[in-house]
Amino acid sequence: MANKDAPFGLKPVGELGSGYNTSGTTEYSIASGATGNIFSGDLVKMLNTGTVLVAGATDNPVLGVFRGCQYTDSNGDVIFSPYWPSGTVTSDAVAFVVDDPNALFEVQSAATGSVVQTVVGNNADIVYTSGSTKTGISAVEISGTTAATSAQLRIVGVSGDPDNNTLGTGAASANVNLIVKINEHFYAQTVGV
Repeated sequence: MANKDAPFGLKPVGELGSGYNTSGTTEYSIASGATGNIFSGDLVKMLNTGTVLVAGATDNPVLGVFRGCQYTDSNGDVIFSPYWPSGTVTSDAVAFVVDDPNALFEVQSAATGSVVQTVVGNNADIVYTSGSTKTGISAVEISGTTAATSAQLRIVGVSGDPDNNTLGTGAASANVNLIVKINEHFYAQTVGV
């Protein structure tokens, strides 16, 4: 049976090893008026301004995975949102980011390419597609093109999701859900921004 095509970005599912998984987040500032929606499940990057922004398909390093934000709107109301609306002007925007370098995430593979067991241990970049402003959920997927060369994500395994774990060659194995960790992580590199 073919895997379902229903991307959801990166969803925290655990930690490498047997460490306790809290899926905890760290608060980071978002610049007032920052352009580009950031959806729950999107990768984010640290800028040299000390703020975060959505990470594109080849951005390196990656800080973590966006899980939502908080800001005060023009009416003075505190807003908790699963996504950052592009261009929002506020002085107190905070992003909640899963930034643990050992965190594991589930992500759907892109419809192109076939996923076989030998992709485990390989690396791949994301395929960025804008998420939903209705749900706030990301539409990011992992590229079906994997290699041993450097890329944003390292494939650790295949998801146990019975609707999206069919491996093999051909169209049936497209959209398989994979377990990954951030390979090009901001806190695993020696240089800053």
